[in-house]
Amino acid sequence: MPPLPLQGLSAIVTGAGRGLGRAEALELARLGAAVVVNDYGQPGRDGRGEASAGPAEEVAAEIRAAGGTALAHTGDVSDFDQARTLVESAVAAFGTLDILVNNAGILRDRMVFSMTEDEWDSVLRVHLKGHFNTTRFAAAHWRERSKRAGEPVFGRIVNTSSEAFLAGSAGQPNYAAAKGGIVGLTTSTALALGKYGVTTNAICPRARTRMTEDVFAGVEQPSGTGLDPLAPEHVAPLVGYLASPAAAHVNGQLLVVHGGMVAVVERPRVAARFDSKQDTFTYDELEAVLGPYYADRPVGETFAAAEVLGLRRG
Repeated sequence: MPPLPLQGLSAIVTGAGRGLGRAEALELARLGAAVVVNDYGQPGRDGRGEASAGPAEEVAAEIRAAGGTALAHTGDVSDFDQARTLVESAVAAFGTLDILVNNAGILRDRMVFSMTEDEWDSVLRVHLKGHFNTTRFAAAHWRERSKRAGEPVFGRIVNTSSEAFLAGSAGQPNYAAAKGGIVGLTTSTALALGKYGVTTNAICPRARTRMTEDVFAGVEQPSGTGLDPLAPEHVAPLVGYLASPAAAHVNGQLLVVHGGMVAVVERPRVAARFDSKQDTFTYDELEAVLGPYYADRPVGETFAAAEVLGLRRG
């Protein structure tokens, strides 16, 4: 039997006690990786409630029952020191860290004119700072290993963005901003770590989880034995591929994934250019060129690619 794609590698998956993170942790284990299942274990999707080791322990036990290797970690990735401990625990348990999947997140939805400071800060802290915290310590680990070895090492980061960033989400200014920030973190990290042998990519998954139960409340699940098009299991294989040696040439990319579909998102391109006929634009000249251009475009139009691919959330 040929070796599994991730045999001998170790991984961290954050937010892995439920939903997408759970499916991703199970998939990495199925592909041969030893997995640290991280989940703070709070019952509310808004990040409220008493933390619990239960969700992480249950998924780790599920992996071990299937013949894999896993341990649970219940630290809060939005805490800098706890993120450090998470990475250190993986290295201590498995000798090294090879794969980091950042998935942990919360929701505190509100229209921008009603949102509180805490609702903004808490979502940015868990999503964006949480992604940074784990990335920072994993990156330092890989850089040190590479310098010690005198050559590139194996490292993979898979970050979790969202279509809320791509196509907009009126009631989620905090979430959309955090997910947009994650894309910026991804592309910057990809450039910084590529020379060390580390790739960094981001996915925009669409899946039915407790985080999206309101969004997909009107989308019925198929009857019978067919897999729900919105099942997290549609997302996990892409994470497994991006975490593997086969994806060494994929770096700094953003991919949308759901229901048996993967779409590669192109970086923004210039749609039109206007040059001043003098040293700098005047108000009247800008009105003369930009006024007609935008007059022919739908109000609030966002990324055309999102519309063409049918990626706008329901």
